[in-house]
Amino acid sequence: MPEAVRNCSTHGPRRRIGEVVIESLEFERPKLRVRRTIIAKFACPHEPQCGVQSPPRPAGLIQGNRYDTSVAAEIITGKYADHLPVDREQDDFAGSSWTPSRSTLLNIMAATANLLLPLYQYLSDAVRSAAVLGTDDTSVTLLLPPEIPAALPDEPRSQRIHEVISKARAEGRSTVVAKMWAYRGVDVPVNVFDFTVSRHRDGPDDFLGDYRGVLLAECNSGYQNIELRSDARIRRAACWAHARRKVFDARDSAPLEASALLAMIGQLYDIEDRAKALSAEERRTLRQLESQPVMARIRAWLDGAAVARVLPKSLLGEALRYLRNQRDVLQTYLSDGRIPIDNNETEQLMKQVALGRKNWLFIGSLAAGSRAAILMTLVSTAHRNDLDVWADLNDVLDQLLAGSTDYHALRAEVWKQSHPECVRTYRAQERRDRADIKRIRRARRRPLEQKQPTAR
Repeated sequence: MPEAVRNCSTHGPRRRIGEVVIESLEFERPKLRVRRTIIAKFACPHEPQCGVQSPPRPAGLIQGNRYDTSVAAEIITGKYADHLPVDREQDDFAGSSWTPSRSTLLNIMAATANLLLPLYQYLSDAVRSAAVLGTDDTSVTLLLPPEIPAALPDEPRSQRIHEVISKARAEGRSTVVAKMWAYRGVDVPVNVFDFTVSRHRDGPDDFLGDYRGVLLAECNSGYQNIELRSDARIRRAACWAHARRKVFDARDSAPLEASALLAMIGQLYDIEDRAKALSAEERRTLRQLESQPVMARIRAWLDGAAVARVLPKSLLGEALRYLRNQRDVLQTYLSDGRIPIDNNETEQLMKQVALGRKNWLFIGSLAAGSRAAILMTLVSTAHRNDLDVWADLNDVLDQLLAGSTDYHALRAEVWKQSHPECVRTYRAQERRDRADIKRIRRARRRPLEQKQPTAR
């Protein structure tokens, strides 16, 4: 304490009458430590024929158990939750005095994916048990393997891989545009990713297998006629957000017609805002009472004189053709309260791929694509359930290494019940806040939309 503060030049020593406390948050870099496990060996003195005895060694991810599951969880969280390429993870670990090679980090991820494979297969079965399943896909660059994989009989996926890679080799290319698919259980809180070398229908057909339920997806070739191919086991529902987006893009070229149609679509979404708090059966009843008449007006408008003169190749013409061609599947959601009006939540999963793709740029091999799908499935499902991804992964890996096959207990929505300290409760509050803001904006916009002129 400075002398001038402690003593007054006129009155002498000052008396302490209180204090001001300042609390400043500090950051300390993560610390790595080495755990030494000593395994004793026993032998009979002077009796070499008895051999050496020791207790079983603990199971590990890598031979020799050089890397703990906590290290693997950090590597996977860094790449697939924080979207860091491996070289940046090297830098992060170097800040904690460990400088691993990239091959070491990749080997740890490969070993982890192998350990997680049975759980991934269980989660795939779980998502296929959903009554309503949303799906979408996005592109990733795949480096071609040195040799063309063989096409196995009765395995459409291997035949597609052989066909795509053979064609790319014949054309002198070094990469192909592969696909990462996401499958989101609407009524089952699980996200599953799947990797294929193309966007061909073999992808969803192979993954869905004997699935029975409603498939909510955009209207690309991979999903066309899926009801016929599945012998009506699968019903298809289309996404109204896709339809609205096409109409929205036509506002500049056809403002009156686009505004009229957007207003009617907006009414469907206003009804859905009120339906979110209802049960599935109550939601279906509300849709039948209020959404069905709006849908009838949209159908009548599409067939009416208001759009008779729209050029087929214009933006609005393409939007109208989309609405007419997908008329039936756009109405599927009206008959089942479990089906969302759009596929937006599944499409949001594509950002998890896109953010990583911007950093790690490409998939290095077919095996790497499958490993990425496994690891992204665990990370995305934990994130969907508002979990600390690292804590969830670390505990799941520990239990699997210990020999656990109780995969139900390892599901994120079950695991979180016994680990409340790992639940990020602020995420749920953020979603509620965003929903409230969106609801307020729609309420303010509604009077303006009602004043918009209708096309004649």
